[in-house]
Amino acid sequence: MSSIDKRLTADEAIARLEDGMTVGIGGWGPRRKPMTLIRAILRSSLRDLTVIAYGGPDVGMLLAAGRIRKLIYGFVSLDVIPVEPNYRRARQAGTFDAHEIDEGLLQWGLRAAAMGVPFLPTRVGLGSDVLKANPHFRTVSSPYEDREVLLAMPALKLDVALLHATKADRLGNTVVIGPDTYFDEHFARAADAVYVSADEAVDRLELDETTAKANIYERCFVTGVVSAPFGAHPTSSPPNYGWDLKALKAYAESATDAASWEAYRETIIGSDESGYLERIGGPARVAGLAMPAF
Repeated sequence: MSSIDKRLTADEAIARLEDGMTVGIGGWGPRRKPMTLIRAILRSSLRDLTVIAYGGPDVGMLLAAGRIRKLIYGFVSLDVIPVEPNYRRARQAGTFDAHEIDEGLLQWGLRAAAMGVPFLPTRVGLGSDVLKANPHFRTVSSPYEDREVLLAMPALKLDVALLHATKADRLGNTVVIGPDTYFDEHFARAADAVYVSADEAVDRLELDETTAKANIYERCFVTGVVSAPFGAHPTSSPPNYGWDLKALKAYAESATDAASWEAYRETIIGSDESGYLERIGGPARVAGLAMPAF
């Protein structure tokens, strides 16, 4: 029997991070975000982070708490609330270094880092303001006879990736179930260390020909596994629970000003993750949240 055991608490995982790191956050807007790990950051002293994400409340909360120095992102949205309200407030106040790029370019940058190459060529962004908004981007000419000019999307190398899975085991095997896995596999392969929270953590996952398809990144990339039942709340984690629109609206209302945010952080996020579920209505309520229909 293997002696490998990658299981950690959320606080133990976040304690391994350092100020100034580049942190990639998986998920998509209000979908399958590693919110237990985000709340652990909010309860820590970690700061001056460069964050790379398809942002949702994860990014908004970290901005509201002043933990992000630089943000590289395709969007920051709660979906039904199109512009994440704490992101909007921070963006308008100019409190962080903002680098907004095309959603596809973000994926391409993660792919480049995962492949260990300095950039990947693409036509995306040419003929638009992408180069104007990102003056550090460069173009390259095809070395073949076509000589086509392409944008060279630089690799987005991560010190750490924070992800959420449906299930995980002590070896670092994971299963991500749902209609869309987004780009979590690229975040995992682009990072030096990967911490995965999971709605269910077990001793050993038995992967067969069906479940193996849901093992979207190999266990060799996973540094630590955190047991986090309902750990994506208030975002969704199909098939276990949908997003919590009531909770998202309450969070959005806290973005009015700094005092409202601090009140939300104290009364809802609180100082302990064990009490968080009770503060938002309990496990049974979260388990009953319906999946959003589109």
